[in-house]
Amino acid sequence: MNDTPLIACSRMYNVSPAIRARWDDLFTWASDQAGVALEIIAHAVPAPLPELWARPDMGAVFMCGYPFSRLPEDERPVILAAPVCKASWSGDRPRYASHIVVVTADGPACSSMDIDKAVWGWTVRDSQSGYHAPRAFLAGRARKNPAVMRTVGPLVNPTGILEALHAGRIDVGAIDAYAYELLSLHDPNVLTGLKIIATTEPMPCPMLVAARAAPARQVSALREALLQAHESAGGRAVLDPLALARFELPDAEDYRVLPELADATNLRIPQW
Repeated sequence: MNDTPLIACSRMYNVSPAIRARWDDLFTWASDQAGVALEIIAHAVPAPLPELWARPDMGAVFMCGYPFSRLPEDERPVILAAPVCKASWSGDRPRYASHIVVVTADGPACSSMDIDKAVWGWTVRDSQSGYHAPRAFLAGRARKNPAVMRTVGPLVNPTGILEALHAGRIDVGAIDAYAYELLSLHDPNVLTGLKIIATTEPMPCPMLVAARAAPARQVSALREALLQAHESAGGRAVLDPLALARFELPDAEDYRVLPELADATNLRIPQW
């Protein structure tokens, strides 16, 4: 292995200690298979994600497709691979969606017909799943007075949305469908009392990236390990607890749809 390790980080999807441990298992397996040393870091909240994505020692770090697509091409990290979730909303492709989630007690958000009147929570403005996807969902609905919508944010991540729902600070929020899937497998108690009332249109999902400065040989070895993981018993053993069928190599151009959709939404409803 290389003496100077690159970093690996599942920050976007380590939404509970048990789930982070499963990501650590995958990174450790990929490191061994590729012969590339990876230092697994948390970069925990409240550390800003843009600081993580700017690091020159990224080896395998999850990055949202929206900020990726907003970068100039010569400043974008290198895509390693994107996950394919086993859940039906993925369509067996490297896609994800957002679940529109409400509390099940009586309130303005209990009917999908009333969510325009609800208090919405959002994560951060450069998040596809927690900001742009729910705004596009609302833009597609007939809304009489979008300027008066009440919102709470930034709530940072799916955990923040869940905490605000349970505390009654918000009535409805969008949660990354893959994060929701992981929680349903490993930490279902945090979903008690909540209901999915809609799921947004699937979009290109967050991918694992490496820094442009990372050695090409190491990047290639890590990519190969991830793309072939589903072909071996050891690989499937680390994929299955993460509800993953496999990894695929997406085209960077696939992510152009995310800023295009966000820009179109901005013309229809005010930004939160």
